[in-house]
Amino acid sequence: MRDTDAWVTGDNAALLTDLYELTMAQAYFDQGMADEAVFSLFVRRLPQTRNYLLACGLETVLDFLERLRFTDDAIAYLQEQGLFKDAFLDSLRRFRFTGDVYAVPEGTPVFENEPLLEVVAPITEGQIVETFVMNQIAFQTVLASKAARVVKAAAGRTVIDFGARRMHGADAAIKAARAFHVAGVNATSNVLAGRLFGVPIAGTMAHSFVESFDHETDAFRAFMASYPETVLLIDTYDTLAGVRKVVDIAKATGPDFKVRAVRLDSGDLVALSRECRAILDEAGLDHVGIFASGGLDEHKVAEIVAAQAPIDGFGVGTAMGVSEDAPALDIAYKLCAYAGEGRLKLSTGKPILPGRKQVFRRVEDGTAVGDTVGRDGEALAGRPLLQPVMRGGKRLDGMAPGLDAIREAAIQEQALLPEDISAIAPASPSYPVSISSKLSAYHAEVKARVGAKP
Repeated sequence: MRDTDAWVTGDNAALLTDLYELTMAQAYFDQGMADEAVFSLFVRRLPQTRNYLLACGLETVLDFLERLRFTDDAIAYLQEQGLFKDAFLDSLRRFRFTGDVYAVPEGTPVFENEPLLEVVAPITEGQIVETFVMNQIAFQTVLASKAARVVKAAAGRTVIDFGARRMHGADAAIKAARAFHVAGVNATSNVLAGRLFGVPIAGTMAHSFVESFDHETDAFRAFMASYPETVLLIDTYDTLAGVRKVVDIAKATGPDFKVRAVRLDSGDLVALSRECRAILDEAGLDHVGIFASGGLDEHKVAEIVAAQAPIDGFGVGTAMGVSEDAPALDIAYKLCAYAGEGRLKLSTGKPILPGRKQVFRRVEDGTAVGDTVGRDGEALAGRPLLQPVMRGGKRLDGMAPGLDAIREAAIQEQALLPEDISAIAPASPSYPVSISSKLSAYHAEVKARVGAKP
């Protein structure tokens, strides 16, 4: 295989699974086990630097489940491994996901030990999809949660995703831009993400463009000739000298000067922005904004905003693109029912709540005050968060709301959070999540049954 063929596509995505999913499927097949199973996806504990997570990635998962097929090429590869029987491989040729999915809508704040998603399907179907489901929900939730913090810190100022070049792979850069849009980021520099998801794209010039000219002023004029309403990068050599050159060009250009902003990418952004603002204002260029980038995260953005620096927008790259402070989640996808009986394991520190579940969020006076995880079918106080999104392997009508609608819902859902939970500082106490008495009793019942087995 050439490297140019090494991409995840609709034709090979069925093999994006851990080997043990397939060996377990073979064993299920051998044992004639095909009853309905329930698999629950949840985060055991939040990262220390997160007060909540913003659920994301569901649409990617549903699209995968609808399209999932084992091609002849995939079957041939598995046959070469010598691990699978012909009858099982023949069953994979006919494999389709036929199950149901219940999920928290994308853009919903979620907390530890709350199901983000539950898959109800014949056990082999639920097992084989585990790797992909975990991969996409975990990754996109991590990045949406990080981006939500950056947007919060920016306090209404523009935030643009600059992170593609340092993210962990091509698919990561695409899905990240989607997750960032859900979280409220205004635009991305990633052109392909813009094409695929309809996310606004933004970007102007790099230092290399300025360096390619003998004189900085010539670089500015050349770029303005192509893009009059541009943002000029002024810190290639000397930031204050750069902004003065912009002023000189504005005076020489007159009414045709349409540059929208200057960009700072290094140095003391607070001090430099103030000095640049003074120079621009003195020249009558109060309409020219100041945009900042360069190693920013939510904490640096918050410091800039708190200092009342005259910065109108931020380009945030690596720290948001890889969720630098919390790049992974303690996420689990666990069997919690099979053949009509609740299931769990008794491993220390890794509890599983058995059976199908529901999460109820209580809101009082416009603020969420607590969640309760209960058994499916319970009628508890609050709004149920898990919604049916797929039946019989097909998405339900109205369950594909579109990215902008998801983004708007995310804004509304986060607005319900208590201020200390939505803040970027660690919250104490954490958001309250309780287990219903019926679910607790059922957990004890299943635990006793499982523990009593030899």
